[in-house]
Formats: sequence, structure tokens, C-alpha cells
Amino acid sequence: MQQFISLVIESGRTGLDMALYILLPIMVVMLALMKLLEAKGALRFIVNKLSPITHIFGIPGLGVFAMIKLLFVSFAAPIPSLLLMENGNTSRRHIAATLAMVMTMSQANASFPLSAVGLDLGFALCSSLFGGLCAAAFTYYVLCRHLANNDARQNVPPSPTPSDHPSSVIQILVAGGQEGVKIAIGMIPMLILALLLVNSLKAVGAIDFLSTFLAPALGFIGLPETAMLPIITKFIAGGTAFTGVTIDLIKQGLLSPLELNRMAGFVLNPLDIAGVAVFATVGKRLGSILRYAVYGALFGLCLRGILHLIVF
Repeated sequence: MQQFISLVIESGRTGLDMALYILLPIMVVMLALMKLLEAKGALRFIVNKLSPITHIFGIPGLGVFAMIKLLFVSFAAPIPSLLLMENGNTSRRHIAATLAMVMTMSQANASFPLSAVGLDLGFALCSSLFGGLCAAAFTYYVLCRHLANNDARQNVPPSPTPSDHPSSVIQILVAGGQEGVKIAIGMIPMLILALLLVNSLKAVGAIDFLSTFLAPALGFIGLPETAMLPIITKFIAGGTAFTGVTIDLIKQGLLSPLELNRMAGFVLNPLDIAGVAVFATVGKRLGSILRYAVYGALFGLCLRGILHLIVF
């Protein structure tokens, strides 16, 4: 019992440190900037310019909103766009392509904090776009070619009215910052519980067993045995817990920035147990194409992962 209490305290301390000193400032700044861009119409302008291009890959205008929110806010930020697609007249084929893209790309709540410890953020964003577009196209043209394709008339939501946002720039930034605080604080319980689970697995020797068993496979792609810990954490507990564990390992000198960039193409995405569970609750139409989106995302992640291994 005493050992368990120690694990709880250690996990809580690490989780709070990550949430308050890394995630919180990044989320506040990014949400404030995104809120300002949205209120001033810049975000809609970007979407209108990109939509004709992304439509080729099976991604409608709302999908572009989802892409931007994922890359610069958090993995949960695309959910409102997915809800609009679910409840509107967007075809299931377009929804599947959009979801495959979302599950392939890097979420801001993981990529931006990791950039502080050596992640090549620029390359991670570029590989996200490459992998996401490939996943969307593969899902749209191959996996879902049998689905009805009734294009939505309104893929981009109407422009926000002045009442939708605070009037002054300061008010807009403050409102965005407050949303960032809510996201960061909301991550704390999951982060602590995930870290506790991982620390418990370490304590009973499960992580060491898997690391030894999979060491040849990790060595083949140039990763040390210690990389197994954040990889397992990511697929069990999600990107936030992965970020916390990875930052802790890098600070201890057990994982290098180069090794982080090598595995980033495979693990820096919302395709995990927690992420899929969240997306599955959006609605019935999305749930009906979830498996196609997962297959498409796996295709895109293979391409992303290989690209990172080649470059790094």
C-alpha cells in the first residue's frame, strides 16, 4: 500500500508539473491566437482558399476547420466540426476521409509542448499534412468508394456575427486564453491517472518485459528500449500522457531529441484507445464509418512514420 501511495504522489507531481508549466501556457497562447483569427475572419479566409485543394482529397470545408483546430489547438478541437458534419448533409464518404485525416495528424496539445524538448515542429507539421492528405485520399477513393457521395451544400459554417465574439482584441484574447486554461486543467485528471497506470506497469515489471521482448524491432528502426515506455503510454492513455512521459524521459537523459523525432511519425497523432473512444461518441453516422477511417489513418501513419525514419 505504501508503494502505491508513493506512485500516486509521484504521478500527481509529474502530471501537475506538465499541465501547469508546459501545457497551460502553450494552450493559453494558442487558443487566444486562434480565437482572434476566427473572430477577425482570417480563419474563414484560409478555409475558403484551401477548400478547393482539399476537396480533391475528399475533405470538405468543415474538414479544413477540423485540420486547423487539430494542428493548433488540441485533439478534441475538431469535434465541433465533426458534429456539424454528422448533423448536416455531409456525405459519410467525406466524413470518413476527414476523420482519417484527423486521426493521422499531430495534435497541438502534444506537438507544441514536445517542441520545447527537441521535436522538429516544422517537419512534424509538414509530415502531418502529407500523411493526413494521403490518409483522406486513400479512405475517400479506395476504402469508401462504395458509399453514397451526396456532397453537402454548406461545407463551411456561416461567418460569426459580432455577438458570437467579444468586441475588442483584448476581450477576444482573454476569452481564448480562458478556453486554453479550461483545456489544460481538464487534462490534469487523465494525465495523472495515465501516469499512474504507466508507473504501476513499470513497478510490476510489465514495461521491462515488453521492452526486452520488442528490443530487436525497436533497434531495427533505431530506437532504444526506453522508447517502449512512451509508445505503450500513447496507445493506452493518449497523447497527453505520452507527452508527459516523453518529456520526463528526455529530461532524465534516457531519450534523445533525435529518437523523439524518429518515432514522432508513428505516435504523434490521436489514433489511440482514448482518441478513438472520443471520436466514436460523436454520432451514429460517424460511428458507422469509424473502421474505414481507422484503416485510412493507419495507411497515412505508415507513410508519416517512414518519412520520419528517412529524414531523421
